[in-house]
Formats: sequence, C-alpha cells, structure tokens
Amino acid sequence: MISQANILPTTPMGAHLVNGGGATFRAWAPRATAVYINGTFGGKPRTGQTDDLLMAKDASGYWTGFIPNAADGDPYHFWLVGAGSSGYKRDPYAREMATDSPFPHCSCLIRSGAAYPWHDSAFVTPDFSNMIVYQLHVGTYAPRSPGVASTFLDVIGKIEYLAALGVNVLQPLPIDELETDPSMGYNGADYFSPDFPYVVSGQAVLPPYLATINRLLAAKGFSPMTVEHITPAPAQLKAMVDLCHLYGIAVTFDVVYNHAGGFDGDDQSLYFWDRAANTSDNNESLYFTNMGLAGGLSFALWNNDVRQFIINNARYYIEEFHVDGFRYDEISALLSMNLDSGWSFCRDLTNTLRSVKPRLLQNAEYWPFEFQDYPRSSPSIVTPTGSGGTGFDVLQHDGLRSALRSAVGQAAQGLSATVDFDVLARNLYPQGFAHGWQAVTCVENHDLVAAGRDPRIPALADGSNPRSWYARSRSRFATGLLLTAPGIPQLFMGQEFLEDRQWSADPKSSGNLIRWNALSTGGDPAMVNHLRFTQDLIQLRWKQPALRGDNVNAFHVHNRNRVIAFHRWLEGTGDDVIVVATLAETTWYNYTIGFPYFGSWLEVFNSDLYDNWVNPLVAGNRGGIFASGGPLHRFQASANVVMAERVGFEPTLPFRVNTLSKRAPSATRPSLRRNLGRNDSFRKSYRMRRVGETNTGQASFHSMGVRS
Repeated sequence: MISQANILPTTPMGAHLVNGGGATFRAWAPRATAVYINGTFGGKPRTGQTDDLLMAKDASGYWTGFIPNAADGDPYHFWLVGAGSSGYKRDPYAREMATDSPFPHCSCLIRSGAAYPWHDSAFVTPDFSNMIVYQLHVGTYAPRSPGVASTFLDVIGKIEYLAALGVNVLQPLPIDELETDPSMGYNGADYFSPDFPYVVSGQAVLPPYLATINRLLAAKGFSPMTVEHITPAPAQLKAMVDLCHLYGIAVTFDVVYNHAGGFDGDDQSLYFWDRAANTSDNNESLYFTNMGLAGGLSFALWNNDVRQFIINNARYYIEEFHVDGFRYDEISALLSMNLDSGWSFCRDLTNTLRSVKPRLLQNAEYWPFEFQDYPRSSPSIVTPTGSGGTGFDVLQHDGLRSALRSAVGQAAQGLSATVDFDVLARNLYPQGFAHGWQAVTCVENHDLVAAGRDPRIPALADGSNPRSWYARSRSRFATGLLLTAPGIPQLFMGQEFLEDRQWSADPKSSGNLIRWNALSTGGDPAMVNHLRFTQDLIQLRWKQPALRGDNVNAFHVHNRNRVIAFHRWLEGTGDDVIVVATLAETTWYNYTIGFPYFGSWLEVFNSDLYDNWVNPLVAGNRGGIFASGGPLHRFQASANVVMAERVGFEPTLPFRVNTLSKRAPSATRPSLRRNLGRNDSFRKSYRMRRVGETNTGQASFHSMGVRS
C-alpha cells in the first residue's frame, strides 16, 4: 500500500503539495474495491495497479496516499476498480488539466494553491447597492486571432476599458472545464479546473501578455511578475481577478450547481466515478440522480458528500481565487429536482460561504413560476436563513427587463402603436423585496440575446435598421432607465456601445462577435457615441446617491404621450433626482410635470446630446429649470420641461440648502420603498418636430433634479 505519511483527518481532497516536498492525495469512491495513483512524479513514471500505488480506504469511503517526490506540474490520474468496470478517472478536485492527451482523455496536473503572488490585499468588495455588473463570455469577448477563443489573459487586456466604462463587477460566464468546446459554459465537467480554451499554453507565447500585466501592475505601483508566475492555468485566471481588483472591479463567478455536463464519451469523468455496477440507473452514478436539465444530470443533493463537494468548490474559488461572489445558475431547477434536499442545501451553501467571506455576493437565478413542483416566492429566496429563507443576497429579476423590452418593441411598431408605460412604472421597483438592490436587472443577457433567440436592443428598437435614429434613441431610453431605476444593473458585453449582433459562444462565428474594431477605429460613430453615453450615465449613477437607493415614485405616467417621470431620493439627506423619459415620436416642449420643491433645478443629464455627439440639434432645458408653478402630481411645485430623450435635474445649491433644512410634507414626499403609482394628469403641453426633421422617432431620457 502507498505511504500514508502526512495523511491526517483534515487532508484536503485531490492532490495537495505539502511543506518539505511531496503531495498528498485524497479521493471519494465509497463503492470502489481499489484506487491507485498513476502519474509521473519527479520525472519518474509510476503506472499500473501495483501495491505501492494502492491508496488506503477509510470507513467513509475516502482513499488517501502520499508520494514523496511529487512536485508542482506533475501529471497524475486515478485508476479505479469497481463492480461495474475498471479504468482511469480524472481527479474531481484537479486544479488543472494536462495536455498529454486531448480532453477528455488527458491527465490532471498537480498545482500549488498558494504560488500566485497576489496584489489585491487592499481591495474591498463593493456594497451591493453600489454594484454595476458587466457580463461577458471569456471565449468570445476579445479574440486576438480569427476563429480562436479569447482567454483570461485577453480579458486582462480589457480591464482598463472596463474601468473607464465605470462598471465595478465583472461576471464571466462559467469558466470551469467543460464537456464541449465551444460552449456557453453550462455543461461543466471538471469543476476545479479552468476551461482549457481560455488558457494560453506555452511560455514562448506568454511575453506579450506578461508585458500588459506588468504595465498594469506598474501603474498601480507594483513590481513586475515573471513568465513563471503566469504559466499555470489557475494562475492566469487568478491574474485576471487580481488585476480587476487593482482597478476597482470585483469578480463574481457563474457556477452551475444544479446539474453537470452530459459526459457522453467521457468515461473518465465524475459520472459513475467509483465505477459501480448497474450503469443503466443514473441514481447509482454516485454524484448524480436520474433527474436532468439541459442534457446533464442533477447533483444528488440528498447526499452529504456530494453537497460537500459543491460547497468545497465554492470555497476553493473564494479562498484560492479571491472571488467576490457567485451567480448561481437556475436555482429554481435545482429546487425542482431536489425538493427539500435542495432547499436545505441552499441554506447550508449560503451560510457556509457567508461565514468564509461576509461581503460575498450570492446571486441566485430563480424564476418562481418555471417549475410547479416546488413553488417558492422570489422574496423567500433572498430571505435570511434565520428567518426561514435560503439566504441568497440577490436574484435575477425580469420585471424591469420585460417591461423595458416590451416598451421598446411596442414603440418600434410605429406612431399609432400603444406603448404600455403603466407596466414600466410598476416594475421600476422589484415588488415584494425589502431593498431594490436585491434584484439584478438587465435588458440583455447571455440567454436572451444568444444567436437564434431574442434581438439585442438596437435591433428590437428598429428591426429594419439597427443604426437608425429610432434604434439609437430607443436604445438610450432602455439603458437610461436600467441605470436610473432601483436594483443592481447588469450590462451584457457590447451593450454599452450599441452592439446589435446576437452573440455566439463559438469564436468561429464571426457574424456574432462584438465589433471592437468598429469602435476603436471610429468606423461606426453610433457605437462611439453610445459608449460615451453609457460611460457618462454610469458616472451620473456614481455621483448621485439617490440613483443607488431604494426610493422611487413614478409620479407621472402617460401612455398616449409615451412619457414617464419618476422621483429618486434618499430619505433625510436632501438627495433628489427627477428622471423624465419618453418614447414619443416628437419632441415635447413646455411639458408640465411636478417637482418636489420650488426653486432652481439643474439639468444634469440629457441623452439627446449624445446623438451625433455633440448633437447640434439637441433639445434640452439650457442647463436647468425653475420650478415655480403650483402643485401637480402630488408635489408642491411644477415646471415646464423640454423632453427630447432623457433629462435629469438636480436642485441648485441654494435650493439644496433650503430643502435640507425643510423637508416636504409626507403627503407630497412618500417614504415607502416601492413604486407609488401613477398620475396621468398634466397641465399643458405642446409637441412639435425639430426644424429640418420629418418622422422623428423620439426616445428621450432626461435626468432633472438631482439632489446631491
């Protein structure tokens, strides 16, 4: 039997390098009759099913062994003998796959979990209410060569761009080793190993990437790294997280704990890992049940060892990769396939990880009406475990997304079409939630705008020409409301610069790749202008705390006029924002709306300015208005405004001082954290086309009245 030196009850799973040399190995195979370690250790091949490679089994079905000359980078495999078959199995806890044979027939590599030289000790995960998420697919985000997947190191090359955009949470689609290539990422195979297509292999091709990394490090006052630091696959992913942190961007991983990949033709996978008999029954497959989703099998969450495998995986990413949170794929499916076992697992998962990292963002994808066999309300998913919930912090929410996409699509039907702004008003705040930030909102995501599915916003806005004025302005409307409504807003790669192509996970699908070249060369001015719009709007969100708070009052909604106006504020601070937006096909002049207070209000944002930057025909309010009219829309004051797109106003400094000392009566300043309804009344308005324009499809986003 193999040596049991350095083996303790706390010996980690998988291969683990120990101080003084060598590595311990630990694997779970309760029904196996023998487990052998095979590999090349210290340059010496050790293969076969011999006694000196046979691991020791404990009463719980865990096998252990120690190889004294094992070192970092050594390849290894487990050979299992079971009642059903015998053969190699990859280590479920392997940190990296080898290149000795094509996947899935490759070996695993021993890798140190502590070798990477981190630089992010000063980074603090943002408060949830201050987050703006950017979702991307690593393999198609930034390809260097046609048809070749981009990598973690390529994403590092975009970190300065992301920081300038203003987002502060990066959310890549799943990054673990997958059963197929290319893939969106939702058919995981090796949960502890980075997906091989996202890794740059071979030190000879690393120097250009290293130069970028060291330039980014130097700009923050850090010493350079060496090629050896970024040669291992895990180190490249760690470098991406590390550099994001240095540039103020948190990183959350998208994890799939409801099911794993299909494992077709992959005899060395997790599937029937201990090689039990009766392979026709998936309930006998050790890690899985006979329930499935999207071509894969559900994890057997009734089994404590399987639950621990998943929790260990999440802890691994927190402790070794410094991640700031997780997006948990399809928790609704997980609960449906596992019922009460799934519910208790979610509670164990969130409690454990919160104890490891209290500021961790735990973001559940949960759709309450997707499955009927285990119905639970969305608020119960974000209710603390101590109060009977599952303990997730936030969840994906489609209320605002559906309302915005519906409004844009309706407006695209023409001047006579009805646009339902009432639904939009009702969904500015996620109903039933204690805080707006408990909902992650979007208008595009990887599922929605994948090739063959729904159109991206510019194409939805104008199906005949995604670069038309209609498409540009309605896209500003959608992004504008997303970034000024309560919630954690999420952008999908390319959305920020008006990408209209549906995306694909296949880097060879050139017609579905985002067009960086058109942006960088200025070949598509609409992209350049929309990027500036998004950057400035994000900065507005950072500058105005009320836009990140819970309070929202949709005080004016008019379907026929295609106008919505809402109030954002922070209670007791004097921070106020009035947001006015329209999808009308004309510019509104002298449109009367209510204001919370009398006095001067600054126009702090006008999205019409960004059309053909700087728009020579901009329709706005000359920098501000003076609210001197009588009560309207349950406010004490009113004023006439011009709406060309979206306008934002803030009170001028003297007005802020006055209102800080004198608050509005509660009847005119609601304090509930929810959408407070609508009032269709308005005093008098005029609408007219701008000189020289005909059939102008006006989608307008104005931010008037921000109290800071």
